[in-house]
Amino acid sequence: MKAVTGVFRSADDAERAVSQLREVGVTEDRLTLLTPGHAATPPTASTEQPGMGKAIGALVGGAAGLSGGPLLVAALIPGVGPITAVGLLGGAVLAAAGASVGAVFGARSENFMTDGLPEDELFVYEDSLRKGRSVVIAMVKDESEASRVRELLRTEGAESVDAAREEWWVGLRSAEQEHYSAQGRNFGEHEKFYRLGFESALHARTRCKEYDQVMNEMTAKMEDVERENGKDAAEAFRGGYERGRDYYQTLCNESKAA
Repeated sequence: MKAVTGVFRSADDAERAVSQLREVGVTEDRLTLLTPGHAATPPTASTEQPGMGKAIGALVGGAAGLSGGPLLVAALIPGVGPITAVGLLGGAVLAAAGASVGAVFGARSENFMTDGLPEDELFVYEDSLRKGRSVVIAMVKDESEASRVRELLRTEGAESVDAAREEWWVGLRSAEQEHYSAQGRNFGEHEKFYRLGFESALHARTRCKEYDQVMNEMTAKMEDVERENGKDAAEAFRGGYERGRDYYQTLCNESKAA
């Protein structure tokens, strides 16, 4: 399984895309819709019974399984704030992002699909959500299905996750260039490796851990970069990694203060 993701400026467009994905055979356990804030009811499928959209959500860790329909989870993501996720996949996405969602899957967890969950893209989803956008994620079986889903999302108005990632970096680039250049180093020459380190610090698997807990993994990545690209590239990676950790901590602090 692999994830195909679309970022929508309009929540209505995102909900319509989810409906269209259902229509072409993407099952509920392979779909999720993430929206900023809290929703009282999830979007309904044509097969749901009246009232099936009703769900109970709490600010942190609240969830209710809707028998025969999608699952709605309301939670706080560190550095982002309140998020609503609709769909079985949403619980895994929120958990991977550091939200406390509790026993969200219930009796339906045996059908839950998490293989291919893009933990290295979660920070892109979070940035989009902070900007008030909605994110649709579909887990696909093969490249043929992936192509069809990408085209459907594009037709419904989605921006690709790669485009969203580039927009995220453009928003940070000037400040990071200034910081790096102040050390007498060539940002233009080392940006690729600096950015690689920055993004590595935001990986869902490592970003919430203490520095000594991630040191071995960071060192291994630095050694790979140095072996393939030289010492200067490895030092740029380290600098980006450390700035990435500071960036994420700043977002978390701002979220707590809000």
